[in-house]
Amino acid sequence: MDAWVTPEDISRARDRFERALGWTRPAAFGVGWVGVDGAPVGEGPGITFARVEVGEHLLPGVVLATVVGHRHGSRSYPMPRSDLELAIDLLTPAEACTAYDHPNLRAWRELHASTAPERQVVAVFAAELDGISTDPYLTRLLEIAAARRPTS
Repeated sequence: MDAWVTPEDISRARDRFERALGWTRPAAFGVGWVGVDGAPVGEGPGITFARVEVGEHLLPGVVLATVVGHRHGSRSYPMPRSDLELAIDLLTPAEACTAYDHPNLRAWRELHASTAPERQVVAVFAAELDGISTDPYLTRLLEIAAARRPTS
C-alpha cells in the first residue's frame, strides 16, 4: 500500500474508501472494549472507548466502517482482534502525512496492545446525535458525543 503523504492524498484515500463502501458519514463513531464479563468498565455502561470522533477524522471512520461492513445508520459491531489489526493496517499509510497527528491510529494501536484477549472490542457508529437506543454501546457513544457539543 502506498503512503499518503499530503492532506490531498488523505482526502483521495477517504473518497476511495467511501465510494467502494457506499458509505454515509456518521455523526459520531468510536472504538472501545467491554469488560471480561460484559459488566460496566471504566467510563460507562459496558464500554470504555479508546477514542470517539464527533464529525471529524472521517478517514479513520470509513476505514473502520470498511472493516466491519457498516454502510449507514446507527449500530455497534463486535470486532475480533484480527479486525482491529486490519483497521490499523488499512489506516497506517496515513501516517506518512505529517500535517495530521493521527490520534485514531495511535488510540487503536494502544487499544490493540493493551486489551486482554478475552475483552471484546466494539466499533460503534451513530448516524445522528439525537435520539435514544437500546444498544448500550451506542447509548454511551451518544452520551460522550452530547458532552462534546458546544453550548449556546
